[in-house]
This record gives sequence, structure tokens and C-alpha cells, in this order.
Amino acid sequence: MNGRDEVVVALDVGGTGMKCALVRPDGTTVHTERHATDAGRGPDAVVGTILDVAEGLAGTARAAGHTPVACGIAVPGVVDETRGAAVWSANVGFRDVPLRELAATRLGLPAALGHDVRVGGLAEARLGAGRDAGHVLFVAIGTGIAAAHVVDGSAATGAHGAAGEIGHILVRPDGPRCGCGRVGCLEAVASASAIGRRYTELAGAPATAAEVADRAAAGERLAGDVWREAVEALADGLATGQALFDVATVVLGGGLAQAGPRLFDPLRGALRERLTFHREPRLVAAALGDEAGCLGAALLALDTLAKESR
Repeated sequence: MNGRDEVVVALDVGGTGMKCALVRPDGTTVHTERHATDAGRGPDAVVGTILDVAEGLAGTARAAGHTPVACGIAVPGVVDETRGAAVWSANVGFRDVPLRELAATRLGLPAALGHDVRVGGLAEARLGAGRDAGHVLFVAIGTGIAAAHVVDGSAATGAHGAAGEIGHILVRPDGPRCGCGRVGCLEAVASASAIGRRYTELAGAPATAAEVADRAAAGERLAGDVWREAVEALADGLATGQALFDVATVVLGGGLAQAGPRLFDPLRGALRERLTFHREPRLVAAALGDEAGCLGAALLALDTLAKESR
């Protein structure tokens, strides 16, 4: 896997769009594309689009003189990486779709299927902000909150493909109802959508999490209260994560992490207050942006290829 012409076909599938790339084994990207997922067409149509796009990327690679050697696909929801199946996804509508087998058959290449946040964590741990840390917890904070625990370059999947659902840690027993149906989950309080929703409820006017952060920084009392509530809840969730995993580095990604020091400064202090004998992890922003999903999908595919060649 040392030739400059070898690439991995990589797709990061979301409910709205797909980020796609051709990635070399060293993690460099030679070609990128974006396509609409259009999940409203139904899961069968989305699967068809994924396979068509992947096949097109393989063709693009060959036309440019590259040799596609594997295919990696990242999807949201519950993913069984062992079976290569998209077990469940509310965003895309998947229900037990054998996507790895379908991609391998269509492209005639070894394929891997991974959870979008988990492969994002894989990329950040190996190539990004958690590089060389050994033990990394990657936490993506956007519409929801999910995490990946990466140890020495491998992400834990769990017994049922659902490891890393830190957004569903109970942090506020008397808090708002989460989309999962339970009251008080972390993502019901501290996700970007939750912050915007909470401010809107109290102010009677719509606002995004970014606007709440701006208004809090400008001294608006209500925005400051909402922001502080979210930071405190997030610190509770991260303290629980540190108690469970004892990582060296926590990497925060997703839209909320773009708040920069307005998030990281108070969050570091709140997390420190919650730790007793546990070592305080380094808390840093993700470095790879929206490339992480494709890069991680490529890394997962290369890992699969290496295992198959042993």
C-alpha cells in the first residue's frame, strides 16, 4: 500500500448530503465531491445513490490514473461493523441494510461500513487533533451529541454497534425530553439544537446556538444563562466519560465546537471542578473539519483490507 496511485473510495453519508473523496493510504485526499442524499425518497433510493456515487468515484479514480483498492462508507445511526450492516438510522431511514456487501459487489472491491461519528473519531485520533494521544474521546456536538472512544488507533464499537452514545447519558432528571423518548439526556440540554430551542422558548424569538453564544459573549443575561446551563451539562457528560474511559485527550467537533474559547474556556473550568482523582484530559477542538468522516471511512477500509491480507 505504498504506491502513489492507490486510493480508497470514501463516502460520508448524512441525512441531507454525502461528502465523498478519493483518499490515499497516507491520508491525503486527491479528489472530493458532494452529492445530495435526499433521504425523503426512501432508503432504497438512498442506497441506490450511494452505490452509484461510489461506482462513479471508482471510475473517476481510474480515469485519473489511480487504482481504487477499497471502499469505505460512513453512515449515521446504529451500525454493525462486523456484519457490515446499517442497522437503524432515523436520518436516512435504513433498517438492517447490508451496505458493505452491496458496495463490495457493485465495485468489486473490499469494503467497510462504519458509524459516522466513530470514523470521524478514528480520523481525529490518527490524523487530527488527537494524534499520538493513544487514548482519545472524540465528541461531536451538533444536532445531537455522540462520541467515539479510540484506543491506539482503533474505535470501540460495542456489543451491538451502539458504543459512544454519550448524548444519552442522563444529566438532568428533571430536564427536557430527548428525541429518544427519555427525559434529561445530555443532548436534550447541551446539543446545538437544544441550546437554540431553549433560548427560543425563553426569549420568544428564534435563535441558533451560534447566535446564543454571540449574545452571551456580548453580555445578554438570558443568552448567558442558557449558554452556562449547556456548558454545565456538557461538563457533567464529559466527567462521566472521563470516569469511564480515562482518556488522555478529549476532542470536540461538530458545530458547537466552532464557538472556540467561548465554549472551551468555561468548559475546561467546569470539567476541572468535577474531577477528583481522575486525571484531567487535554480538551481540544477537532482539526479535520467536515473531512473527518471521509478520512475515517478510508482508514476503516484500509484496516479491513489489512486484516483480509493477513
